[in-house]
Amino acid sequence: MEPRASRFEARDCILKPVGGGRMSFSDENFLLQSEAARHLYRKYAADEPILDFHSHLSAKEIAENRRFGNLAEIWLEGDHYKWRAMRSNGVEEKYCTGNAPPFEKFMAWARTVPHTLRNPLYHWTHLELLRYFGVTRLLDEKSADEIWNQANSKLASGELTTQGILRKFGVRAVCTTDDPADSLEYHKKIQASGFATRVFPTFRPDRALRVEDAAAFNEWTGKLGASANVDIARLSDFLDALAKRHQFFHSMGGRCSDHGLDRAYSEPCTDREAEATFARARAGKEVTSDDATKFASYLMLHFGRLNAEKGWVMQLHLGAYRNANTRMYKALGRDVGFDCMGDTPQTTPLVRFLDMLDRDNRLPKTVLFNVNPVDNYAFATVIGSFQDGSIAGKMQFGTGWWFLDQKEGMEWQINALSNCGLLSRFVGMVTDSRSFMSFPRHEYFRRVLCNLVGADMDAGLLPDDEPLVGDMIRRIAFDNAYEYFGLPSVEGRAVAPAEHARARRM
Repeated sequence: MEPRASRFEARDCILKPVGGGRMSFSDENFLLQSEAARHLYRKYAADEPILDFHSHLSAKEIAENRRFGNLAEIWLEGDHYKWRAMRSNGVEEKYCTGNAPPFEKFMAWARTVPHTLRNPLYHWTHLELLRYFGVTRLLDEKSADEIWNQANSKLASGELTTQGILRKFGVRAVCTTDDPADSLEYHKKIQASGFATRVFPTFRPDRALRVEDAAAFNEWTGKLGASANVDIARLSDFLDALAKRHQFFHSMGGRCSDHGLDRAYSEPCTDREAEATFARARAGKEVTSDDATKFASYLMLHFGRLNAEKGWVMQLHLGAYRNANTRMYKALGRDVGFDCMGDTPQTTPLVRFLDMLDRDNRLPKTVLFNVNPVDNYAFATVIGSFQDGSIAGKMQFGTGWWFLDQKEGMEWQINALSNCGLLSRFVGMVTDSRSFMSFPRHEYFRRVLCNLVGADMDAGLLPDDEPLVGDMIRRIAFDNAYEYFGLPSVEGRAVAPAEHARARRM
């Protein structure tokens, strides 16, 4: 490799120094610490399309092909990762979730970025600025004006609408996260428009489990009944309404359910017990914590069986401690960055839940996402206990999630899966994001993966067999997920858009 100059023009650089400044993560070899890693990434990973099978993107914004007015809109709206860092840097809430002017919010973030050294936000920030806007400067208070203007000029050109972004990054399919009571009207509009990127709903019935809050539960149940055209008076009506909505999601191309849980629910619950709990909640009466747990277990088995009947994938996001800060939860609500990693015991209830479904041969394809690295090896071994030979990689240990979707967390997950299962069958990365600026996370993951595998090749731990190892990399990047999820009308790898290749090489 040629010595790095103080100013260089490598096409694939993460950042090009301006004004003679030096940067240590500044070229096309970012995160790729060996020749084998670099070759694997460039030949087998960089230009693979994206199948983003778990996201929180807005179907409405995709359907309406939203054009963002400024960098703060596209970059800071809904991004609780950045908000957490800003709060840690002493930034007032009005610059995070509040009503401060967009440029002032951006400046608050720009002043925070230099303090994020060694936080993955520092990497993501500059990778996103380059891949979307061609920005090659480090972001700080001094460079903020120039970067603001450069990014806003690109946004004004109309290239980076929501649909333009999906095309640019070669996204073949996106699975959004949707409430069972949602009309899916925007999914209908997207499908009717003929937009090349497929956008599918994911069935997320978490609110069906929350019987402890009878008022909220009853309000939601009313919406569910209206959407399913079912008068919900008894538990059987409730289950029927959920099944009808599940079928409707299937008709709209949905092939996944998703469940955000502190732990798997696996307490035995009879039909009579579930009916009694449902009746108490519908009557506005208090439901005990034990009864609520049993009811949740009952419903999760119902959802698992519905998934198995239709060949869906069940995704379990386990272990987060949500809404840890009561004061801020009351002031701002959910999903604004006041959650943390939980330490609830996971293995025993998870094994019980999967086993309950497996006993009747009704365990669907399942992806387990873990948020606490203490449980990585447990999750990696749990999936091996329920592989049944019917589908390669039927049970999946999902990529590092939430607090673990960074270099070290990804490496921990990959190593645990490699040691206890089959890395070659892994379905790879997701954005798990509300931001249309998050697609470079797939690139970040692919670089981390290639670096690990390339280091093993250099150390003689893997054979120096490029077709063998390269095919595994390519499959993890796209093919495995493409085959595993079986999403309708999604094209395979062979016809990657030109825009995608250009985006990778800016």
